[in-house]
Amino acid sequence: MSQGGASIPDEEWERFLREAEAGSPGAPQEPSARARMVTRRLREEPGPPQGWRTYTPAPRRHGRGWYALGLVAAVCLLVVAVGAGPIADWFDGGDRADTAPLAAESERPVRPPAREAADRPPAPEQPFSGSPAARWSDGTAGIHLPAARATGWMSEAEVAQALARSRDFLAASSLDPAVLRGERPSEAIALINPHQSDVRDFLKKAFRSPDRENDPLLLFSRFRPTDVRPAGDVVKTRGRITFREGERGAVEVSTDVTYVYPVVRAAGGGEEVARTIVRREVVMSWDDPAKVVTEPGTFSLVSYKVDTANGGCDTYTGYLTPEFLAERSDAGDGPAVDPYDRSTSMAERMREARDAGCGTATRT
Repeated sequence: MSQGGASIPDEEWERFLREAEAGSPGAPQEPSARARMVTRRLREEPGPPQGWRTYTPAPRRHGRGWYALGLVAAVCLLVVAVGAGPIADWFDGGDRADTAPLAAESERPVRPPAREAADRPPAPEQPFSGSPAARWSDGTAGIHLPAARATGWMSEAEVAQALARSRDFLAASSLDPAVLRGERPSEAIALINPHQSDVRDFLKKAFRSPDRENDPLLLFSRFRPTDVRPAGDVVKTRGRITFREGERGAVEVSTDVTYVYPVVRAAGGGEEVARTIVRREVVMSWDDPAKVVTEPGTFSLVSYKVDTANGGCDTYTGYLTPEFLAERSDAGDGPAVDPYDRSTSMAERMREARDAGCGTATRT
């Protein structure tokens, strides 16, 4: 967090967290996404902590591809360019011998989905053909919810409600047709604890003047309707929600979901389908109102990470900007990434890409 343009040193935050950890009786505390993230990093990773929404900019690249911002709470990895090769390579994946819908993903898979060249590029009436998403579920049906149990300050029924509302946030931020058309995600924002001043400031800046540090795409999926329109009314999803007891007895909910958005040009572009693939990990804290200042039915944002394929590189318009075949002229200079691969955790994906520039999506 910064005050008057000066950042609080990480050493001060470490001291603050040590004192906070000791605890003292008194009034509920104001929730800080930065403090939560530093605590989480100290618990999970070695090395000096980084702050909420601080970052080291990656070098800009001329090649189309993906970039990684060295954010802790807000990390965005974009994969845009597709490597040279047969047209089928852009749309391969999936096993044509097995077209049955996949069971819900209750845990991380051990390997990427199978690859097999498609017969032809997808058409608007079959926008997911030739990709693993053809076997995925539609919308929220592809987001696995675990069985609820009493955790922290919540009863089993209250945990079930928190899990359902967490999924509601995913739907309102990444599946709502109005939000996908570029409208403000008011329903999603209403679920975020309004007392998180750092998050509130981030959202204000992101929608007013998006930039590398303040980008609404870190949390929300939005397309510019003058550029593209959906190819059908289905968004394919695959992912899961987990939970555990967090700080001060809170219920900490982690979500890890991949969304596949098929689009066509808004006007005059024929029927070519482009797919944008977004994987988001959002961690939410459903806080005990006796210990943290919050509002009923809202969560405090702990962290988020984003991995996007064919959504734009080094562009900060606040909208996903998919490219079509004619626009994909060069590959990036970073490593190749399979955007359908969910066998790698988001944390590992971010570590691998921390110093990389624009790279190459092996398929869309």
